[in-house]
Amino acid sequence: MQQDPDVIARPPEALIGDLNPQQAEAVQYRGPALLIGAGAGSGKTRVLTRRIAWILTQFGAWPSQVLAITFTNKAAAEMRERLESLIGPVASRMWVSTFHSACVRILRRDGERIGLKSGFTIYDTADCERLIKLIANDFNFDVKRYTPRSILARISDYKNNLTSAREMLAQHAPDFKPGQRGYRVGRIGNPEELYAVVYAEYQHRLAAANAVDFDDLIVRTVELLRACPDVAEYYHRKFRYILVDEYQDTNHAQYVLIRELAGVDSGEHADMGAVGAGRVGPAWITVVGDSDQSIYAFRGADIRNIQDFEQDFPNAKTIMLEQNYRSTQTILDAANAVIAHNEGRKPKRLWTAAGAGEQITAYAADTAQLEAHWIAAQIKRLHTDDGVRYSDIAVMYRANAQSRSLEEGLIQARVPYQLIGGTKFYERREVKDALAYLQAIVNPADDINMRRILNVPKRGLGARAESQVTLHAQQIGGTFWDGVAHADQIEGMTARTLNPLMRFAQMMQELREFAQEHDAKPSQIVAEVLERSGLLEELKKSQDPQDQSRVENLSQLQSVAAEYEQNTPDATLAGFLETTALVADSDQLPDESQDSGKVTLMTLHTAKGLEYPIVFLTGMEQGTFPHARAMEDTSELSEERRLAYVGITRAKRHLFVTRAAVRAQWGRSAEMMPSQFLDEIPADLIDWKRKEAGMERMRSGWRANASHDFGAHGGWDDDEFDAPSSFGGSSYGSRSSYGSGASYGSRSTYGSGVRGSAAHAGKVTTRRAPVRQPAQPASSLKADNHLRIEDFAVGDKVTHDKFGLGTVVDAQDKGRNSVLTVDFGSSGVKRLMLRVAPIEKL
Repeated sequence: MQQDPDVIARPPEALIGDLNPQQAEAVQYRGPALLIGAGAGSGKTRVLTRRIAWILTQFGAWPSQVLAITFTNKAAAEMRERLESLIGPVASRMWVSTFHSACVRILRRDGERIGLKSGFTIYDTADCERLIKLIANDFNFDVKRYTPRSILARISDYKNNLTSAREMLAQHAPDFKPGQRGYRVGRIGNPEELYAVVYAEYQHRLAAANAVDFDDLIVRTVELLRACPDVAEYYHRKFRYILVDEYQDTNHAQYVLIRELAGVDSGEHADMGAVGAGRVGPAWITVVGDSDQSIYAFRGADIRNIQDFEQDFPNAKTIMLEQNYRSTQTILDAANAVIAHNEGRKPKRLWTAAGAGEQITAYAADTAQLEAHWIAAQIKRLHTDDGVRYSDIAVMYRANAQSRSLEEGLIQARVPYQLIGGTKFYERREVKDALAYLQAIVNPADDINMRRILNVPKRGLGARAESQVTLHAQQIGGTFWDGVAHADQIEGMTARTLNPLMRFAQMMQELREFAQEHDAKPSQIVAEVLERSGLLEELKKSQDPQDQSRVENLSQLQSVAAEYEQNTPDATLAGFLETTALVADSDQLPDESQDSGKVTLMTLHTAKGLEYPIVFLTGMEQGTFPHARAMEDTSELSEERRLAYVGITRAKRHLFVTRAAVRAQWGRSAEMMPSQFLDEIPADLIDWKRKEAGMERMRSGWRANASHDFGAHGGWDDDEFDAPSSFGGSSYGSRSSYGSGASYGSRSTYGSGVRGSAAHAGKVTTRRAPVRQPAQPASSLKADNHLRIEDFAVGDKVTHDKFGLGTVVDAQDKGRNSVLTVDFGSSGVKRLMLRVAPIEKL
């Protein structure tokens, strides 16, 4: 058995002596296909690197015969470092990389065989969007309706599924030839024609520029291997062992790439006398992953790749790693209980030898703001009283829009933090655009903000118009606004430019007058700006799914304006802008030298692969987490539950879960039901510091006629915390009004100091809250069909106005917010809030 002399020859005991039995079995397995089902915190990276070392030292493979794939450059670097400690410097020469890095190497070497020269350019997202805009100009389609980002998302979906532009053209636009000029697209009712034509033209122009986008790196490598048998044969011989990490996150194109590189479908027979994979036949494949952590379906990840591994690869072996080295048993029991509600998963139960540990701490706040204050107070206590480092604490949430109240709570408590995976709330583009309008209204001499909004949203005032206005302003010795206001005096300006400039000037003047009349109501000014400017309309019309989150961010901006005016007696627009500047300004954070680090804020999707001693899992409400989209879609709900499993297992020592009874959207309050994931955690694992919010406690008290026992079951008495005495400063409000259950969150007074005054609160409470809000929780609806949950049982037949005939498969008694789960056959399984569902029992 030959072996590379540069590989450090470690004895078997050195590679498996400190592993548990399942880990050792996975390292030593000898066979063509191995799935390592690695639960959270089960030491998968150690197993993967030890297996590579085992292949090199015990199977006699050479380093050049091993291809190890992972998803991030950071993970690849970590794997390479661990390998160097095991086998020596030779690890630096191995193919240990991401999918895309490996494909670049393959295409640089052999891409010319499919018309791709070795010096090809890789376009980033900005380059791709610019190319789509050029195509849009040439083909004259509406980029507001079909945004470059939404078109690129569609093209990415095609590529992830290995659907070529030629196939799309044959199906939707057979008469179009890439490079053709004057072709008209965008036929009413047929957007697929536009997507097909743009996809084909996009690929044509990429090829003409000798360029590829990120998805092309995978797609064109598959194309190369399929089109050139000799190239495929070269890599079949070269890579005899292929190992893939995070296999649950692979898409269809990556799945096919692995099969092509391994030669699984080549029909070649293996050398039965070889010690390992030998020199002929399919490569041996090892994949590591956890189907319970598959959370990237929105990026094209296909959970079936890991679920069907044993069917896809003949003679496959599955070894489950269930011993956890990260978390306490309490945390693992909670994760096990939640994920067990997903159907069709391979059974797996995490356990640890570390002991039970602390109970999960839970808290129900009245509002999202008070939720944030409680979290900040707990973090402060942990740091001050228990000596926990700030850097050992993470706060996680479902959507970026939730970070705003959390950031404000931490800043007010003077807790340093860092935001991972996104920009701070007030630094997000759409929020900055809205604030730029407000700043330009308050201070017309602010050239920076005035120039920012000149063509946002696009109104035909591009770089040329901006330069003409700037030059004229310089000539008259005025501000940029002076140049806009006197645009009719600019020589040589065409009507095409002058007309939108004058409309912009008139709009800004009218907004300034409106702001002066409503200076004490910043939320109404925000609503007027969002509507008159077109910022909101543009995002709502977009088909880009990312723009929905931007709409939510703008709703949060209006909500924070309403909160400010409610809690500030002398509220003004200028004062509101000062508070937003304070929150956004990193200089307001405490001196880092006072602390050992910063608390980390991130979305749950970003948290994948990370771990912290203390984790706060926030926003545990129906419609927030799980997301509103999952309420009537079982596959979406399963993915949300996997996301909850990921969040719970990020905690090593102590997990906190919190919820808010009321969240603000578009300046109004909405009642939120507790997340069903809280119900799925065994009650004995949770220590509720406060199980019901104020209004919920009062309702319970009324029902039980036991208001004298209000402090029982985790009420107000023994778990209250000291909320800050002001919202953003000494004049920003007081606790008596900010935390008042009588007014805060009340629909009649939210965003208004006058109870029930339509004149003062109209825009905040009604105008900006259309009925069809996609993320509006069902619990906020007032409708009631007077159906009773006790009248329904599993097996009952019902009829639904939209979904037709169905069978009840579950009934959950949650009082006013009771939920029925109904199987509607071809329409799928739906979760319905009983009191608003248009159903009839048969």
